[in-house]
Amino acid sequence: MNQPDVDQSLAAAATAVADAHVVALACHVNPDGDALGSMLGLYHVLRAAGRDVVASFPHPFVVAAHYRELPGLDLLVHPEDFPREPEVMVTFDCGSLGRLGDLEPAAKAAHELVVLDHHVSNTRYGTINVIDPAAAASGVLVRRLVLELGLPLTDNAAVALYAALVCDTGRFQYDTTTPSVFDLARELVTFDVPVSRLSRQLFEEHRFAYLKLLGEALASAELDVDRRFVWTAVTQDMLTRNDVTLEEVEGLIDILRRTTEAEVTCVIKEEVDASVRVSLRSLGEVDVRAIAEGHGGGGHRFAAGFESNLDIPTVVARIRAAL
Repeated sequence: MNQPDVDQSLAAAATAVADAHVVALACHVNPDGDALGSMLGLYHVLRAAGRDVVASFPHPFVVAAHYRELPGLDLLVHPEDFPREPEVMVTFDCGSLGRLGDLEPAAKAAHELVVLDHHVSNTRYGTINVIDPAAAASGVLVRRLVLELGLPLTDNAAVALYAALVCDTGRFQYDTTTPSVFDLARELVTFDVPVSRLSRQLFEEHRFAYLKLLGEALASAELDVDRRFVWTAVTQDMLTRNDVTLEEVEGLIDILRRTTEAEVTCVIKEEVDASVRVSLRSLGEVDVRAIAEGHGGGGHRFAAGFESNLDIPTVVARIRAAL
């Protein structure tokens, strides 16, 4: 999508949001920092402007502990209480309808469905699609939408959008970190953003139980030198023995991807029903989005993922075959 198209879509989205009596916001299942931060950023801006706004995300409706202090989490409604036929619904960082889980029916019933996303793999399922793969985070598009709406940022909105930005740029380490990213970061920290404390909570604080599990996961990791591929798996047995939740292991891949010999990193997380969530990272030579899309998922060249009902050895074999 070229920039004029993005600008036109943003203008249409702003009109839809401005004209709505109630705005319903939703992000994808098992939300990450960009999904939550983007949604909460717009939520706080609209709420401060006196707008009637509701926000949620699908079951299991739990967030990883390191997002616990993002402002507004306590104001989110359970999926059961989300409007069934929203006047205007906005989704964040969500590449397809299926990623909305039990909020998918609401999206299909919405009179106007605005999709804000930066994944090139987005299926453009909205009536208004604001898709910009050049954006470093979905939070960047939220900031543009807020400008289009002519509404001021608030301290809480700035904290949420800063979290979105630092999470999807890997603390300003990924190739998506452009001068405009630093410009936005500079703007956001002029508000009351607790940069040091937020960074520690998002990236560095973990329960000792998680660190024990991390040791086990790293000890069982395997390196395929020929394919420059490193992977590990977190099983339900490992989670149970260490008393760790699936949400807590979200950052494990950022540890494993430090492997010097690896171009592609993979972490496989087993769900209670034996299905798996697969996270992929690349240094750039390999487009992991293509691998994820081949399994019904999506993402970016550098970071992608998918879900599967296949067993762990089969999933690993298929990824290896794709490399």
